[in-house]
Amino acid sequence: MPTFVHGKSADFSIDDTGGTPRNISNTLTSVDLSESTETGETTAFGSSSKSYVVGLEDATISISGIFDATVDSYLKGGAEPASRTFIVGPAGSTGGNVKYTGECIMTSYAISPPVGDTVTFSADFQCTGAITRTTY
Repeated sequence: MPTFVHGKSADFSIDDTGGTPRNISNTLTSVDLSESTETGETTAFGSSSKSYVVGLEDATISISGIFDATVDSYLKGGAEPASRTFIVGPAGSTGGNVKYTGECIMTSYAISPPVGDTVTFSADFQCTGAITRTTY
């Protein structure tokens, strides 16, 4: 029988611009880790169906949440490093829960201060290299 989990338990950590790991889960409202695999078409003349080979893997991360000056300093407190280590725990960081780890580069950062609501932020990251699936 499947074991389902509520998203409220999700956990996210990322290195700040100085390379120190920071857990920013308490400010986030969304974390999206998206992976894809390129394919190379190998269909030859005379085929009636397309065929493919596995190519390169790719991944991106998008986060959004409630603006906090401390988290802002982690994400924008210096020059963008060559890469940042990240940890995504979809079910939280309790021992035995699944986690995804790897390296990424921040590609965009936005702050949104609407006149009638809470200030929010969002950031996008391009993963570089392999993503590892293990447990806490």
